[in-house]
Amino acid sequence: MFLLKLIPDETKINFVGVRYFAFALDGLLLLASIWSIWYHGLNLGIDFTGGVLIEVKATQQIDVHAVRTQVLNLGFEGSEIQYVGGGVCESPPQSCVLIRVPPRAGTSDQAIANTIQTALGPGHSFRRVEVVGPKVSGELFESGVWATLLAVLMITVYVAVRFEWQYGVGALVATGHDVFVTAGMYSLLHLDFNLTSVAALLTLAGYSVNDTVVVFDRIRENRRRYKRLPLAELINLSTNQTLSRTVLTSVITSISIVPLLLLGGPALFDFTAAILFGIVVGTFSSIYVAAALLLYLPKLAGSEEPAAATR
Repeated sequence: MFLLKLIPDETKINFVGVRYFAFALDGLLLLASIWSIWYHGLNLGIDFTGGVLIEVKATQQIDVHAVRTQVLNLGFEGSEIQYVGGGVCESPPQSCVLIRVPPRAGTSDQAIANTIQTALGPGHSFRRVEVVGPKVSGELFESGVWATLLAVLMITVYVAVRFEWQYGVGALVATGHDVFVTAGMYSLLHLDFNLTSVAALLTLAGYSVNDTVVVFDRIRENRRRYKRLPLAELINLSTNQTLSRTVLTSVITSISIVPLLLLGGPALFDFTAAILFGIVVGTFSSIYVAAALLLYLPKLAGSEEPAAATR
């Protein structure tokens, strides 16, 4: 029977030995995320800001500057107009635009949508019209934040009960790290952060902890088998033993996501981009955040040598 092997079974990579280089790289990524979220914030979508979102399709190429001028002449200051691609929007190219209008005092969102549709005229078809009130959008944003925080917390509790509290701390830091860095990617690339983005972060949290638990389970198993093996060597051994499985899972998951990225259109682009980015970050954090953090926590039960013995 043919077995697909992207990584040899008996690898002997010194993951722990290069952890400081990994920490430096991860530190730069975290700093970039913190700076971007602090300076730019998140590009909140219509779900969280309220207002009107209209996707317009024409039979010919659309002059985005002309559309922007039309919308501004209607008195809708702060509106954003941009091209969207994918699917029918590629025939002809640049034949679709996305118009986002923030809430306007004294004017209902539905009236804003009707005014824009009338101004653009019958030569344009409206593929999508979304209207979200400010009260609903505020509640959605708050619920999305709480859902993400509770997901990370419950993952931590599960890992702490399933293994030991040190593993729970590692899972908390690693999962929180993955979610935060991915949120930083949304900010850096100015991608719309909406309910779909929250779904992407929750999906990523689940994927990340799955990878982390596989490594933790092998560490626990090897700790029982090699009771006198220093923790650093134990982490290297366990990570190498699960490396083939980790890489194969990541590659297969990525292959299933790429078609959605290329063909899913704007509605799925941000979601799939976040998942692909999260696969890489989640795999990295399982090794260099979750596992490596065990070196700096009180020694695990049953360990014969303290973690401080590592080089």
